[in-house]
Amino acid sequence: MSDFTRLLDLASRALGGAVVAANDESFAERENLILPEAPVARTGFGHKGKVYDGWETRRRRTPGHDWAVVRLGTPGIVAGVVVDTTFFTGNYPPRASVDGAAIEGHCSVDEVLKADWQPLLPLSDLAGNSSSIFPVFSGRRVTHVRLNIHPDGGVARLRVHGRAVPDPRLVDAGPLDLAALENGAVVTGVSNEFYGRPQQLLAPGLARTMGEGWETSRRRDSGYDWVEVSLACEGVVTLAELDTSYFLHNAPGTASLTGAGPGGEVALLPRTRLQPDARHRFVVDGAAGVDRVRLDVFPDGGMARLRLWGRPTAAGRAALGRRWFDALPDVQALEVLGSTGVPPQVAGRLVGARPLGGDLPPEVARLLDGPA
Repeated sequence: MSDFTRLLDLASRALGGAVVAANDESFAERENLILPEAPVARTGFGHKGKVYDGWETRRRRTPGHDWAVVRLGTPGIVAGVVVDTTFFTGNYPPRASVDGAAIEGHCSVDEVLKADWQPLLPLSDLAGNSSSIFPVFSGRRVTHVRLNIHPDGGVARLRVHGRAVPDPRLVDAGPLDLAALENGAVVTGVSNEFYGRPQQLLAPGLARTMGEGWETSRRRDSGYDWVEVSLACEGVVTLAELDTSYFLHNAPGTASLTGAGPGGEVALLPRTRLQPDARHRFVVDGAAGVDRVRLDVFPDGGMARLRLWGRPTAAGRAALGRRWFDALPDVQALEVLGSTGVPPQVAGRLVGARPLGGDLPPEVARLLDGPA
């Protein structure tokens, strides 16, 4: 995708991201960095000085720089970052860099700080009261990022755009929402997004307002609107949820779902009547695996969420596992193999040989390709 800012913000608080540590937050709290809404101007002064909607450190009088560590809401491969200094004019950092780390399990702050941090964005110039947009060229999956500001100052928001890469060990535990952004699904096409971006259809949780869904402009012709989704992996859809919550007078009248996969197109849900402000659930005859789904809405309107529950096919699960393992940094890949009982010498050879072929030790094949 050429415009990486249309990809998921992996760090967003709305996705479960958290700022777990910062070396300083004397003027404004670190948690503001990943709020999903745009920064706003705040007037007046507090007992520590001017109030800003962002993270702000004190004036540094010693060598070094300030930093904040973010646990991503969902691990993934970073395609680009946005460092937003909106409303910071005489107190923004002149330069910044971003590092990434991949850590197994639910780690403490001390463990995070001691992680194997690798550069994602080199030291780069920033401007005040503006958004600085930087592409990131990395194929590695990360669970945490560290924003470094040189030497000090204030940043309103940090956006970490990329594609989620789920842990296949969690996928094996139960049903999977094949259309969820946090599982790696992406929107690949849309007919109209006048009022709301289609990516919001695949966002986690329930919508809280009409503005958190996808909405088209009013059609004045005989056509209809649609959105296409590339699923997290090839899978068999068994339950579809079309949620029109908060769309009271502008929900579609009807909708349908069409899947596409190795066997061609598959009708998942025929054109079906919808009600406004309602969560519709439909059992789907999941006979064939699909890796893409198109939602058609007739003639136009808005929808809050699209959920496509099901299970990966054997090919889809293997693709998911291989993509995940190939994207792990070396240290984490060695740790993962070690947890399955692979001897260190064998693990080192396998990690160095990525991407792996088909002749694998049984425990590694189960990890990558799923249970037989």
